[in-house]
Amino acid sequence: MDTVLGKAVALLRAFRVDDTVLPLAELVRRTGLPKGTVHRIAGDLVAHRLLDKTPHGYRLSGGLFELGMRAATERTLLELAMPFLQDLYERTHETVHLGVQDGTEVVYVAKIGGHRQARSPSRTGGRMPMHCTAIGKVLLAHAADEVRDELLAGPLERRTPHTVVAPGLLRRQLAKVLETGVAYEREESTPGLLCVAAPVLDPDGRTALAAISVTGPVGRFRPEAHETAVRAAAAALGSTLSRRRR
Repeated sequence: MDTVLGKAVALLRAFRVDDTVLPLAELVRRTGLPKGTVHRIAGDLVAHRLLDKTPHGYRLSGGLFELGMRAATERTLLELAMPFLQDLYERTHETVHLGVQDGTEVVYVAKIGGHRQARSPSRTGGRMPMHCTAIGKVLLAHAADEVRDELLAGPLERRTPHTVVAPGLLRRQLAKVLETGVAYEREESTPGLLCVAAPVLDPDGRTALAAISVTGPVGRFRPEAHETAVRAAAAALGSTLSRRRR
């Protein structure tokens, strides 16, 4: 973070998914940079439309959204996936997610939910640990050995009383994912939420390019009832992506 670019990136990454506006003092606290440096770099970012200045502090600007939408891989994935995600929502009328792997985390590329969608911590563009989400387990099961070993070797965050934090148990769940083609989450990331996910596989059938899930609340939602629909949506998207690569 010694370079000006590194400091600017640190400033932008100080914003979390649920943040709207951050005062200068909070940006200083989160980045650990001197107040004068934060003020100067924030001013440059405002000039380049990457931040907006408000009476209460700074917020991320629309210029970042424009840049994000030019990211070729994610944009193509989202454009191709959206019809399948919408069809899956129409079949289930529950919250539908599309996620990809980034290191040992899930990044949510899309989220579709109706008026009765379950309260979920996921956000488009947000992140969650892989070990406690259905999408994450699907991606982790198909990830490179070094990624899986790194996650299983480190401490696993316990987000709820149901979060699987025993490496041996999680490893057995991942083996089951490879056997059945689906993963489940049962109140492991958020109390009251259940989820089922399936991988979007590349042509070799081993690497997961992304994963699709359906999420609903305990009491009304039975994830097993949506296995077939989730598998079908993921397989159809995988086939479409494969044709585009030829």
